[in-house]
Parts: sequence; structure tokens; C-alpha cells
Amino acid sequence: MSGRTHARACPERTCVGCRERAVKSELLRIVAIEGDCAPDPRGTLPGRGAYVHPASVCLDLAVRRRAFPRALRVQGPLDTAEIRRFVEQRNL
Repeated sequence: MSGRTHARACPERTCVGCRERAVKSELLRIVAIEGDCAPDPRGTLPGRGAYVHPASVCLDLAVRRRAFPRALRVQGPLDTAEIRRFVEQRNL
């Protein structure tokens, strides 16, 4: 026995809001597009991505900690209104 399991490993990412690790499919990918944060639910948009739980609590934490500009490596503040709308519609 080699000690390896035959189950396929699921990729994990860290939520920039609560800093907890979770399976990539449970998190929402965020990308920076021209000074705005845009949701990328399919994970296909080009560029660097940051991950956050699709919950208002984690989104608020990430905004308060200024985590999006740091994680996406961009200068200055980013507008998160589009992400907030996406999360609120998803949670209805």
C-alpha cells in the first residue's frame, strides 16, 4: 500500500473575507475589471482571481479589511457594488 487514496482531491481556496479554506466550488471567484470587482461564477474570466463565500458576512469582512485590492494586486479601492448585488440575488 502506498498510502495514497484513489479519491480525487478537490481544489481548495481561502475566502478573503473570513480567511477559512473551502472547496473551490463553494466559493465565488472575483476578478478586477477596470476598477470594479466583478463576480465570476463560472471561473472563466481572465486575470487574477480572489475567492469569497457568497454571503454578505464574508463580503463585508473582505471590504472592511481591504482584501480585494490586495488579493487582486491592484492599486486603489475597488467598487464592490456589483458583487453585493450578485450575492444578494443569489441568496434570495
